[in-house]
Amino acid sequence: MPLPNCEQLSPEIRVIKQLLESLLFEKLVEPSPSSLTDEFLWMMGNREYRVKGSIGAFGRYRLMMNSLKINGRSIDVSSEWLTIIDDLPTTASIKKALAEEFLQTAQLSRWNVQHLPKRLSRRSSSYSELENQLDEGHPYHPSFKARTGFSEADHRAFGPESGNVFNLYWLAIRHSYFKQTLPLEQTHFWLNELGHGQWSRLSGALNAHDATWDDYALLPIHPWQWQQLKDGWLAKYLATKDIIFLGIGSDKYVATQSVRTLLNKESPLHPNIKLPMNMVNTSSHRNLAAHSVCLAPMVSQWLENTLHRDGALGGISILNEYAGARFSDDSLDVTSSTELGQLAVIFRESVELHLKEGEAAIPFNAIMMVEHDGLPFVAGWVEHYGLDAWLEQLIEVTVTPIWHLLVKHGIGIEPHGQNMVLVHRDGWPERIIVRDFHESVEYNAAFIRDADAVPNFAEVEPSLSDAPLDDYYTMSSIELLRELVMDTLFIYNLADVSHLISTFYPLPEHEFWRRVSHKLDEYEKEHPELAERLSLLGYRAPEILTESLMTRKLKASSAECHHYIPNPLSI
Repeated sequence: MPLPNCEQLSPEIRVIKQLLESLLFEKLVEPSPSSLTDEFLWMMGNREYRVKGSIGAFGRYRLMMNSLKINGRSIDVSSEWLTIIDDLPTTASIKKALAEEFLQTAQLSRWNVQHLPKRLSRRSSSYSELENQLDEGHPYHPSFKARTGFSEADHRAFGPESGNVFNLYWLAIRHSYFKQTLPLEQTHFWLNELGHGQWSRLSGALNAHDATWDDYALLPIHPWQWQQLKDGWLAKYLATKDIIFLGIGSDKYVATQSVRTLLNKESPLHPNIKLPMNMVNTSSHRNLAAHSVCLAPMVSQWLENTLHRDGALGGISILNEYAGARFSDDSLDVTSSTELGQLAVIFRESVELHLKEGEAAIPFNAIMMVEHDGLPFVAGWVEHYGLDAWLEQLIEVTVTPIWHLLVKHGIGIEPHGQNMVLVHRDGWPERIIVRDFHESVEYNAAFIRDADAVPNFAEVEPSLSDAPLDDYYTMSSIELLRELVMDTLFIYNLADVSHLISTFYPLPEHEFWRRVSHKLDEYEKEHPELAERLSLLGYRAPEILTESLMTRKLKASSAECHHYIPNPLSI
């Protein structure tokens, strides 16, 4: 399925489109003045690039790839795209890695086109079906389907798009090499999660090795991850029986958009399982940060308590990450060792568990998509309720609760398009559900409203007792907290919604953001007691900082990179 203005683009052209847009947005190349107001001109790799396009909300570039010329010559991007990568302002080794990511993205995207059903529309699909059918990938990252290490067979077996079901593999890990945070004692927990039959089979497999649960703990592993690890560093632990392979489980799972988070295909009310995978997708490595796994239940409980105490947050709920477990080896550094993030699991509540009678849900990024009938996914809803009323309600249920959580409580979450779920009744936005907190909840010590409620993270992960600011949950400034929320909610989420609306409806982007601004004005008037905290956020500044995602890749930087962008919320 296409994104706005991407209907006729080959996968290679879309990769290059998003690459060039990110280079311009992050000021990695500087456009020169052009005689045409809708044309951008810059030098890169000693060649002149010229392309038509526009600049949307927050300075996001939207390019028309059929107008691209290099040194005055129109080029066939599909066949010459690798030469564009050669011009990037980075090292040869990084160019090689990027080329591999981009090639994989194009190949897997083409596989989707060739093998997936040609659906005219996904509007009647259920939430779980949409997690499979939303195959577009990220609208900003050029590596939107990189999945490094995936073959086409892996993509078919374990990618979300095919909807293929598979079983988890199971390991027993000696307690001395294990950490876990469970809501119940180990045996009772697994009986609840697996049922007597599956628990008995796994227990029998352990007993066959003359071992019992007195000495071992249970952990699932993704079948693809097992193939990656079993003959590598994991082999020595298998040889000593510190880790024992117990076989294949009976429950059937299917991948979601994030690839590593799995839905129980046969029992939608059962939890989602989040498992590490040794791959790069978009801008991130998809293992699990070791420090975060056993802290996930603490973070969820903190958020749950905050929502429960504040009636103004009734329009937002969370998918509780209620259990976490991981491989542990005291000889390895929890903050830097890659092995510690490769064997782990987080249990997260399902979306269906949170739906009331008459409610339905969609992944929020569905809102920015276009169906094969040429109309937006939301076209029927907009037609039924009217653009103005529907958009007003969408902005209210999306922006206000996340903003209130930040402003009043000083807690920043990461509500990008895949991390947020829209709950609706017949297309009318009702509320939101947010998820994925173990690595992405932040606060600033001077801005947090209830410091006593912040979990003692070092109690579970002692390595965090002297952790530097900005690496984990505690930010060094209020500005970084503002940046997290505005980046994920506005710049890399709602900006794509405003782009879609302006493409299909008579509502320019600046008018969309005037409405968001008006909603924030209303919030300020309703909460005069928060005026000082709002001013500290500086969200009305003419220019604001945003994370430079492509810059970080081009620099291979372990630290975050930032750049200034125009702010449509400025007054």
